Amino acid sequence: MKNEWDDLEKQIRSCTKCPLGKTRTNAVTGRGNLSAPLMLVGEAPGQQEDEQGIPFVGAAGQLLELLLEALMISEDKYYIANILKCRPPGNRPPSDIEAGFCLPYLRKQVLLVKPKIIVCMGATAAKYIIDKKARITAIRGTWTERKGFSIMPTFHPAALLRDESKKILMWEDMKKVKNKLDMLEMVSMQQTGHDNEI
Repeated sequence: MKNEWDDLEKQIRSCTKCPLGKTRTNAVTGRGNLSAPLMLVGEAPGQQEDEQGIPFVGAAGQLLELLLEALMISEDKYYIANILKCRPPGNRPPSDIEAGFCLPYLRKQVLLVKPKIIVCMGATAAKYIIDKKARITAIRGTWTERKGFSIMPTFHPAALLRDESKKILMWEDMKKVKNKLDMLEMVSMQQTGHDNEI
């Protein structure tokens, strides 16, 4: 498992499949528990993420941390990644070509982490994970079940910084995620309990 992660990290760090490989400071793979039940997927690294090589460390990341803490979703419960591993100039949305080159890396991350729940944060994540025609305002807060994953689309934390009215809506969406996480944990504990019975 560790070797697979090391190999993936090396592939991402040395990737030059699209022009973003030439303009980045750092490729940004992800952070969090490598066997977490929850995976949070955003759009792409911003300036601070590009500089530090870590996703969600800027203002949007700090807001996300506050939200997760308030919902009592501890750090060992989640892994954070992005659709793109390199920052697009001016923080513009990813192009289909860029996303096409990067999505295999995300699929490998999902394969290695094996989350039960995937949260698509923002329109870009929802577009490439759920449906290319999906509109985040129309589908947010609704579960999509696919290939054994429960997928929840919600706003990107950066959208909350621009429009505070979205805070309540994202809170409601993430409460559903917390409830499902708790339910999965309860089922897992019950199964473990049965396994231990004589």
